[in-house]
Amino acid sequence: MSAVAIQPYALLDDEECEQRIIAAKKKLGDRLVILGHHYQRDEVFHHSDFTGDSLKLSRAAAESKAEYIIFCGVHFMAEVADILSRPDQISMLPDMAAGCSMADMANLAKVEKAWKELSSVIDPDECVTPVTYINSAADLKSFCGSHGGIVCTSTNARHVLEWSFKQRQKILFFPDQHLGRNTGASMGIPLDEMVVWDFDQEMGGLTVEQIKNAKMILWKGFCSVHQMFTPEQIDNFKEKHPETIVISHPESSYEVCQKSDYVGSTEYIINTIRDAEPNTRWLVATELNLVNRLKDDFAAEGKQVHFMSPTVCMCSTMFRIDPQHLAWMLENLVNGKVVNQITVPADIAKNAKLALDRMLEVSP
Repeated sequence: MSAVAIQPYALLDDEECEQRIIAAKKKLGDRLVILGHHYQRDEVFHHSDFTGDSLKLSRAAAESKAEYIIFCGVHFMAEVADILSRPDQISMLPDMAAGCSMADMANLAKVEKAWKELSSVIDPDECVTPVTYINSAADLKSFCGSHGGIVCTSTNARHVLEWSFKQRQKILFFPDQHLGRNTGASMGIPLDEMVVWDFDQEMGGLTVEQIKNAKMILWKGFCSVHQMFTPEQIDNFKEKHPETIVISHPESSYEVCQKSDYVGSTEYIINTIRDAEPNTRWLVATELNLVNRLKDDFAAEGKQVHFMSPTVCMCSTMFRIDPQHLAWMLENLVNGKVVNQITVPADIAKNAKLALDRMLEVSP
């Protein structure tokens, strides 16, 4: 995207953008579908035709009649939408700078290097199933597809790991170590059999013995939002409000999840609080925009929803998607111009879809 092209829109206030977005959506009609991730800011989120997590949104778009898919999320999400959508659909991202710091921690060069280094100790193609969290680039999903591996989400991670262990005795899990560890621990895998691969060190900083004994090799990656939550925050809050129910996303640390009453995906967190008894108090470890939305949505039921961290903690890259970028993209479409299209090369898309299809087959 040209900075010059967007510049006039950057000067618009949110209210003018609001009216221009509404007008453009009306003109485009069912040729367009806007996808809004749960972590998206409200000024953009409320324009969404579908809301949810990344996989749910991509599948909804693929099943729609829309020609244009605008993903108000981050780059890897728009890639998944492109991979799963029909050939006649176009996937777009309002701001190409909206990435994911966790996804960036595992790139193809680093993963291929790790695979090669592992081969000096074991035969990874014989005994390691590569598993990538959906929060990763398309070429890593493709790597998994071509090496007998699979993709997972925070919702289906356990089912994916169970399938993976049936294929081979070890798992290389990337890019988020916490989702891998929390899921493995829930399956009864001892912590000392889940080792961390430090991609900045030779052989991941592990000994031959550690690699041989490991059930899971966890990539040293993390979500910058969820790493902000600590067990001490839970303790301090419950000292003041002992009746509090704690619910955390599995991208949070093992220690936080162990102190939580519930652990699950964004959809799980929403549904659990929605279905809870009125007048309950919740401490939530996930992104701030979602927590604030839950707070507002369930206030009438007397449910008090609190953000776990005492400091502001939102997905800064997701925050790049603003009303100005959305208005710019929509008005370009009205004028017959596609901007910021996300296209995954066919060879990468083929194996990435293979890994995604495996996931969908084993998911409940």
